[in-house]
Amino acid sequence: MADDARTGSSKSQRAYETIKTRITEGAYGPGHRLVLGHLARELEVSPVPIREAIRLLEAEGFVEFERNVGAQVSAINPVEYSHTMETLAVVEGAATGLAAPYLTTETIDHAAELNNRLRTSLRDFDPVGYTKLNHQFHETLYTQCPNPHLLDLVQRGWTRLAAIRESSFSFVPGRAEESVAEHDRLLELLRSGANRSDIERAAREHRTATMQAFLAREQHDGDEADT
Repeated sequence: MADDARTGSSKSQRAYETIKTRITEGAYGPGHRLVLGHLARELEVSPVPIREAIRLLEAEGFVEFERNVGAQVSAINPVEYSHTMETLAVVEGAATGLAAPYLTTETIDHAAELNNRLRTSLRDFDPVGYTKLNHQFHETLYTQCPNPHLLDLVQRGWTRLAAIRESSFSFVPGRAEESVAEHDRLLELLRSGANRSDIERAAREHRTATMQAFLAREQHDGDEADT
């Protein structure tokens, strides 16, 4: 009995992790239907672990149920996205400013190398891959923040973005090139030993610019749908 329970739990966990990864990485976009039978056959399990996995994902906000449709990937909520990005702009900006004196030349060089990879990726643009590299770039800088409480808030912000499947660059791909240029300016400030407030402001405005580009596109799409 205990072995059966553990086996069922591990199957549910595997199904949960597989479906969640597909959602967060963009393979299952907003509105994608999650058909239990199809997923069960694909993952070679019964529908029961799939149903349990979907319930967990619903509790986390990744999945919603619609009458006569069933389970589907939740739409991105612009209000939730805006609140998360506004908060992250403040806390990540502060963390990057505090981290600046602790960044070695090697660390800044590594961030520059990541930004060069981002620049190269613009030629064959993959929004999900770009977003991963973009996170690595920022993580290289903010993780040197000496304040663990502030660092925790930044990491929570990135986790929340993953929960609402933020890949702003999927919706505003033109923003990616601007983002790389802003990274260059941030790196220049760090290399030159600029004061904390200038570095914090640059990091905060960089985050806010991405949010504003995304929300402007949402507004544009909404206006077109109403016409």
